[in-house]
Amino acid sequence: MSLVKSTATIGMYTLISRVLGFIRDVTIASSLGASYMSDAFFVAFKLPNYLRRLFAEGAFNAAFVPQFAGMLAVDGPDKARQFASEAMSFLVVILLIVTALFMIFMPELMTVLAPGFYKDPQKFVLTVTLTRITMPYIIFISLVSLFGGILNSSDKFAAVAATPVIMNLCLIIIPFFIDRYTPTGAHSLAISVMSSGVAQWLWLAWFCKKRGMLPKLVKPKLTPDVKKLFKLIAPVALGAGVAQINLFIDTIIASYFNSGVSYLYYADRINELPLAVIGIAVGTALLPVLSRQIREGKHDEAVSTQNRAIELALFLSLPACVALMVIAEPVITVMFQRRAFGIVETLATYRALMAFAIGLPAFILAKVLSPGFYANQDTKTPFKIAMVCIVVNLFFNLTLMGPLKHVGMALATSIAGWVNVIMMAVVLHKRHWLVIETKLLMEIGRILTASGVMAFVLYALRGYSDTYLTQGEVLRTSILILVSVIGGASYFGVNIACNTMLMRDALVRRIRARFP
Repeated sequence: MSLVKSTATIGMYTLISRVLGFIRDVTIASSLGASYMSDAFFVAFKLPNYLRRLFAEGAFNAAFVPQFAGMLAVDGPDKARQFASEAMSFLVVILLIVTALFMIFMPELMTVLAPGFYKDPQKFVLTVTLTRITMPYIIFISLVSLFGGILNSSDKFAAVAATPVIMNLCLIIIPFFIDRYTPTGAHSLAISVMSSGVAQWLWLAWFCKKRGMLPKLVKPKLTPDVKKLFKLIAPVALGAGVAQINLFIDTIIASYFNSGVSYLYYADRINELPLAVIGIAVGTALLPVLSRQIREGKHDEAVSTQNRAIELALFLSLPACVALMVIAEPVITVMFQRRAFGIVETLATYRALMAFAIGLPAFILAKVLSPGFYANQDTKTPFKIAMVCIVVNLFFNLTLMGPLKHVGMALATSIAGWVNVIMMAVVLHKRHWLVIETKLLMEIGRILTASGVMAFVLYALRGYSDTYLTQGEVLRTSILILVSVIGGASYFGVNIACNTMLMRDALVRRIRARFP
């Protein structure tokens, strides 16, 4: 399966998931608004997600997929499945211990993660309770990541990409049935988070079993392959841990601003749509492909694959960045402004979204460049770069939080994101793991030109569309869709006129399909 096709498959399911996620967030915003209950739930939701990124999507996945994919290509499925069983057994033991410790010491942990909540006993107690409910989620979602690594290494991306859809369906549907039986809506959401982990685990377990690749729990043994895995995991875990510290710092500082946690959450939810659809999709499809090409000694093919991934990432991320910066206010108004979420909340959230959007291309490029290290089984360098970025993030957080409050925190995150991606690109280039082709530079110039034209078009349309934002639900949503479609059409039109490679290849494929 080609990189573009794999990315499209993952991106399509991710887009469906994000649409459902917006429905979920609209529901949360409508019922909880930006209140003490929403702050408590978002912290309770963030903690297991931090750990998921650390144990699963971070350290474990980055070390496991290249090793598993290479073993599958060279040693065959039986050897690879045995390795997966051994790896899963160690993962389960670690997760059980971590989950138990976190649930026992949750009050003490919250004094560190959200110290601003301590002055409000009601918010603090609710946060501790909700986080204890959500913590088992980390066990199941980490197994989901392991099963997903197995399927992705076999070029089976659809089932894995659909798992977030299951999560969002659980968070939309389950509260509808259990709200009346729980103390608050925040409690029903926390229960839904934990339940979604179980549902996703069962979903991928069925697909792994169908392919004959379902790992089994065995007595943990430190085989040479497992030792190698943990040797690779250690620096990635530290690096991912450092990256999560940035997020913890944001939560700690935001807890001191009234509703700061909620403003950043809602803004980040919008920003994460292109990040997930583009960055995670490209990175997920790229890692097993690069791993196989490098394992088989196909250096030129690996270079070309990475250049095409960068091109695809920029082709989609730059217009997303421009759009979110120009029409941030209409987006937040249409998505969230209703009932408990008013004009004040909209103003605070859209400014944070603009700050996050500045770093969007960097966040996406980081997902594309990091497989270059992991496919070469170098997990130490990303850790060293992450150490630098945490210092950068902390410095700008402390510098900007005074004048800009929560918006300064979002801007600090974007600045740290650009430092991260620049450092990764420089190191990869020096090691000849990333060779920038001339045609890639030419494509970037065309993409920047098209993005600039689109920015002008969107800005011009803002003058005509803003008057409709206070109108009825259907009208303002229709106006936002129309503005987005016209802006998108201008972007793709300029790319066609500039003969951008991705547009040219797409047109050629369509012509050949129509006139074989």
